[in-house]
Amino acid sequence: MILGTVPLFQGMTAWFVVLENQFGWSRTQLSGAFSLTRVEGSIMGPIGGYLIDRIGSRRMVLIGLLILGIGFLLWSRITNLWQFYLVFIVMSAGAGLGTWLPMMTVLNNWFNRRRSTAMALAMEGFSLGGVLLIPVLTWAIDPEFSNRPGWRATAAGIGLLVMVLALPISRLVRNRPEDYGQHPDGIIPLGVTAGASKTPESASPEFDYTWQEAIRTRSFWLITMGHASSSIVIVTLMVHLGPMLDDRGFSLQMIGWVVSTYTAVGAAFTLVGGYVGDRLPIRVAIFGFSAVQSIAMFVLLFADSIFLLFLFAVILGIGFGGRNPLTTAIRGAYFGRKAFASITGISMVPMNVLLLASPLFAGIMFDIQGTYMVPFTVVAIINLIGSALFLPLGAPKVPSDTDEAFK
Repeated sequence: MILGTVPLFQGMTAWFVVLENQFGWSRTQLSGAFSLTRVEGSIMGPIGGYLIDRIGSRRMVLIGLLILGIGFLLWSRITNLWQFYLVFIVMSAGAGLGTWLPMMTVLNNWFNRRRSTAMALAMEGFSLGGVLLIPVLTWAIDPEFSNRPGWRATAAGIGLLVMVLALPISRLVRNRPEDYGQHPDGIIPLGVTAGASKTPESASPEFDYTWQEAIRTRSFWLITMGHASSSIVIVTLMVHLGPMLDDRGFSLQMIGWVVSTYTAVGAAFTLVGGYVGDRLPIRVAIFGFSAVQSIAMFVLLFADSIFLLFLFAVILGIGFGGRNPLTTAIRGAYFGRKAFASITGISMVPMNVLLLASPLFAGIMFDIQGTYMVPFTVVAIINLIGSALFLPLGAPKVPSDTDEAFK
């Protein structure tokens, strides 16, 4: 999770400041790169989910990290906008195939009772990695200091490191407990001999949906659109927070500390969110944490001092950190284990439509108006309204009750 998400996605807002300064690309052009990756994600999401369910997370981690490493090496050599777009798509594909989805699938296979907590612990890689590495990254790529490595050397170094570590890290992945004579949560199902291996189909906790059954339920669509609405805050900030704060006169190093602050707070509240999600109705917990994200966006709009800037960072960390593991764990709670990766991958198709539009909309509105007031306000409102889609979810239903889910 650290290798696959921190240098690219956590560091995106810093990379974009440097690229804007060097090449003079507009906010719309920079946003376009991220939007293209959402188009790519709509295609690769179902494919990645299918492959994970068929060949296992271990192999996909190796494949994805190798692609990501190659992407960083290519990024260090870009000279124009089309190359940047192409390489960014390659890097995003590698990160998607090799990090979040395969690892969440592994955890969904191993845990039922403490699923949210397990996923929260894994997501600490995203949070703690951001706390520790983003200040180092912004220091290394800051163009105001000629005696530092610079963005090209830093990108190449990250690419080599990811490729070297891809194989040993992938060998640590364990796809399913049944492959090792174990069972989810360490609990032996009734009628099963201790140490006996079971097939995925016979090892389901209470129920398992196929992806065909899942997409026919109302729950699938409420979860998908609710997840998309609550995610547009962080994806929009990944692209535009750095340029926005740069416009307000904050240094690149200060931008790094802001990112580090909200990831540090997010690291703590990721664990809080996992704990809450395993003990309270997960749909209510997601709405509560997502609403906090909207508050953070409104604080950012008026953050013209260091105090307000770090207040925004703390509030965002609480909201984003708390809801992040829950919007993933809820699919396992409602649809089981067997086709978790495929179901999640398919849900990324409609999700990515909104994730594509949000940062691109913010970039276009800024280039027209010279301010983020309108787009950030819209993002905050969509996040709040969309997150309420989790509230009508009832208790999880067995697949035979899918028709009833629409009533």
